[in-house]
Amino acid sequence: MARLSSIFAPKDREFFDMFEEAAVNGVRAADLLDQMLRGWPDTADLAREILICEQNGDRITHDIIKRINETFVTPIDREDILELASKLDDIVDHTEEVADMLGLYKIEAPMEQAQRLSHILLQSTRQLAEAMPRMRDFQDINHYTVEVNRLENDGDRISRDAIASLFDGGIDPMVVIRWKDIFDGLEAAIDATEHVANTLEGIVIKNA
Repeated sequence: MARLSSIFAPKDREFFDMFEEAAVNGVRAADLLDQMLRGWPDTADLAREILICEQNGDRITHDIIKRINETFVTPIDREDILELASKLDDIVDHTEEVADMLGLYKIEAPMEQAQRLSHILLQSTRQLAEAMPRMRDFQDINHYTVEVNRLENDGDRISRDAIASLFDGGIDPMVVIRWKDIFDGLEAAIDATEHVANTLEGIVIKNA
């Protein structure tokens, strides 16, 4: 007869599979946006692929919630699972919003600061994807979270400088509004990566 402890042990590791899938999906979306801004407007069609990433993110989040409802004992606290799933999804949501705005606002050419921000987003999502497998054994992820925080600080500085430049150059007010929205969206996506990093760090500390 199986021991009671083995019956109720948190053996369901599928959550970690889904977290890793969500992190890779974030890298995919960020990579596409990076390509999109580097080649705009010739790369406008990549918005469709980013939308597919956003839909995949929603599916993964739904699968995680469904799995929680089916699982008696989870490998980490349920509220941590939900928080991490939600914050991973936020990265792709904000990325897709930026891609959508580029077309919606009929942007003619990308600003150099937007290209730099999209590349920071890509670097940050890669750090999260590399850190995620270490969650399975609650290994130290400090190297990755510190790098994400550094990238987020770089992104804040670039975003501030970019918005300041919009108001310094005598640019059409409508163009200013559109680009401010895009910069805000890029900053939100980068901020979302930091939120994920902080959540991961908290989970590791709690379970180590």
